[in-house]
Amino acid sequence: MAFDGTWKIDRNENYEKFMEAMGVGMMKRKLGAHDNLKLTIQQNGDKFNVKEASNFRNIELEFTLGVNFEYSLADGTELSGAWTMEGNKLVGTFTRKDNGKVLKATREIVGDELVQTYVYEGVESKRFFKR
Repeated sequence: MAFDGTWKIDRNENYEKFMEAMGVGMMKRKLGAHDNLKLTIQQNGDKFNVKEASNFRNIELEFTLGVNFEYSLADGTELSGAWTMEGNKLVGTFTRKDNGKVLKATREIVGDELVQTYVYEGVESKRFFKR
């Protein structure tokens, strides 16, 4: 599928401001902006396997479109939610366990890039990945 492959972070837009809105401390924001994140995505129908490798952690998760699952961000923030497919976009809606606020995420292929967009408390950030 279109998302399959290994994607390496190329650049960020407004990522530190997004992390600040999420409550990430200054030191972790500075480090997080240079995490060298690599995503390896495999899709089989409505099932996804995603490996995230960065300077801070390596995790593997599996999810099925439309099925809630638990996830924790690199800073330890715990979330619950699901990914769905809307056209050619993966759309994630996740609720923080600590305060009940919603984090929206999308992943889409634009040209030769994977664009991951986050929206939290009105702050939008984009991360751009290349194969």
